Amino acid sequence: MAVRRTIFVTGGGSAIGRAIAQRFAREGWFVGLGDTDEAAMEETETLLPGGFTYCQPLDVSQRSEWEEALRIVARASGGRIDVLANCARQPAEGSFAEQAPEKIDRDLDIALRGTINGAQAAYPWLRDTAPGSCLLNIGIAAGLYGMPGQALAGVTSAGLRSLTESLDAEWASAGVSARSVMMDPSDTSVEDVAEAAWQAVHGNRLHHLAGKTARKLLFLGRWAPNALRRFARTMAS
Repeated sequence: MAVRRTIFVTGGGSAIGRAIAQRFAREGWFVGLGDTDEAAMEETETLLPGGFTYCQPLDVSQRSEWEEALRIVARASGGRIDVLANCARQPAEGSFAEQAPEKIDRDLDIALRGTINGAQAAYPWLRDTAPGSCLLNIGIAAGLYGMPGQALAGVTSAGLRSLTESLDAEWASAGVSARSVMMDPSDTSVEDVAEAAWQAVHGNRLHHLAGKTARKLLFLGRWAPNALRRFARTMAS
């Protein structure tokens, strides 16, 4: 009998986490879901095949919760975790100068610290299912080039890209890959993000883009940085 591979999706109650869970479930994967919003996470579970999912309450910013969450999901799946999809993040748009300090702390704790926590905690599980295991980090297009109103989201997403590059190199000898998906929530469907996530896990390209905005930012940032700078300033005015 074929081995049923396992993906653990943080932010499993969010639109993007839900779409990724559904995409992998359609291919026969066992799906573990983690989220602080238990009702939303359980709603996601109702959309997945019965008997091949597990919900685990998880605050990704709390390192102490990760070990237990991964252990419980692995036990439910039959003893393995092949992919960790870091989708948990807080909405982080708006004027940077007007952001409350406590909100900044929470945004950074979830989107950046949470991803770092998950990567470190998941590594032993990913190593044990290598080759073919993967750390998957989901960010937004502002991580390619900073845009007004998206300072915090851009900072965390740029950090995710750097982390992805570092760990893909560092873990290569163990057969574990790292991948990123960058998308623009305003012009990209969650289904497109989920498809990019599927392709990222199964391909050899390090960074994947979802949506026209992400592709434009990458292109302009490389070939017309001054034009992109002027465009960003126009958006802010």
